Amino acid sequence: MKRVDDFRLKFGKNEYVPIMVGGMGVDISTAELALEAARLGGIGHISDAMVNDVSDRRFDTSFVKDKTKFYKHNINNADKSEIKFDLGVLADATRRHVGATMEAKKGDGLIFVNCMEKLTMNGPRETLQVRMASALDAGIDGITLSAGLHLGSFGLIADHPRFREAKLGIIVSSVRALQLFLRKNARLDRKPDFVVVEGPLAGGHLGFGLDWAQFDLATIVAEVIKFVKDEQLDIPVIAAGGVFTGSDAVSFLETGSAAVQVATRFTVANECGLPAAVKQDYFLANEDDIIVNTISPTGYPMRMLKGSPAIGDGIRPNCESYGYLLDGSGNCAYITAYNRELALHPDGKNISVQDKTCLCSQMRNFKLWTCGHYTYRLKDTTRRSADGSYQTLSAEHIFKDYQFSVDHQVALPA
Repeated sequence: MKRVDDFRLKFGKNEYVPIMVGGMGVDISTAELALEAARLGGIGHISDAMVNDVSDRRFDTSFVKDKTKFYKHNINNADKSEIKFDLGVLADATRRHVGATMEAKKGDGLIFVNCMEKLTMNGPRETLQVRMASALDAGIDGITLSAGLHLGSFGLIADHPRFREAKLGIIVSSVRALQLFLRKNARLDRKPDFVVVEGPLAGGHLGFGLDWAQFDLATIVAEVIKFVKDEQLDIPVIAAGGVFTGSDAVSFLETGSAAVQVATRFTVANECGLPAAVKQDYFLANEDDIIVNTISPTGYPMRMLKGSPAIGDGIRPNCESYGYLLDGSGNCAYITAYNRELALHPDGKNISVQDKTCLCSQMRNFKLWTCGHYTYRLKDTTRRSADGSYQTLSAEHIFKDYQFSVDHQVALPA
């Protein structure tokens, strides 16, 4: 009976344990978590979501405070179009976060940064370019482009000296999305170094509609692998979304996947950035506590715990401080929804917005509990204490359980 450790992910002449810990923002997939994955010979992710805020928390900068002060005059204005990100500050924050992580790296693995295209920041092209280029400047091993088709993303960094050296990959949820990307980027003569195929059971934003249940990861992965093979592309395909045990991973590795990407089980790792109390909510979740809805302003369906405090909350938009979801015209679906409710409650009291959420503030404050489909199984991966709380796990324990387990077994902590 094979184990994950019987396989290796190959990038050129280098080989890695075929386990990639997925990127989770805002600073949920922390540097500490990514560093453990790399130390153990796999691939870890940090996220650049709301990186200015992450920098303030980690390095005692004042980027958010300074931005808030600069745009203070606009707080009560429904029009947020004038709010822009200082690209120099964005570059500084990114280099600090990535640079500090890479300086601390040990082991033979890799660390990538997850870049969401849907963080449009009232300047989609220029902000994404700065985010990617600054990460490359700071020595990141690779970039995973997520939450978008990224048809023009590679072109934004084509002139960077590390454009062909660093590992660049994309997340897709269909073979068609990969085909579109390759067609659009053909002129660059730069294929992706890897493709993550994310299925309908993944956590957070989904690359499907509300008909997500009609799709399954194994079928999509097989289609992508066949296309890559038929086109002689030699691109590693990485399966993601619902890979809960080492045996789940082996089933993909045996059928042509180069690696698996996993995240849900690491949400309850000691190194994960979620608050301790929220980790207990993940442990306590039952299957019917996990829902897919459309409250994200990005337009993508999103999987989360139905007990997330963000659902229905009518918090005032805080774009002067954050504003990561403002589109190129300074609009955001939550602002529209909030102003609709504000018109019905001019005193600003008892406002509830059911159809959208302020993704920036709620994710920053850990009030939106995004999760994978199998979160309800987390309680079966650990022990329960006499006081009713569940024991959190080390990232090393979870990683090695994926790497060495057989027969769908899950090793409990000591």
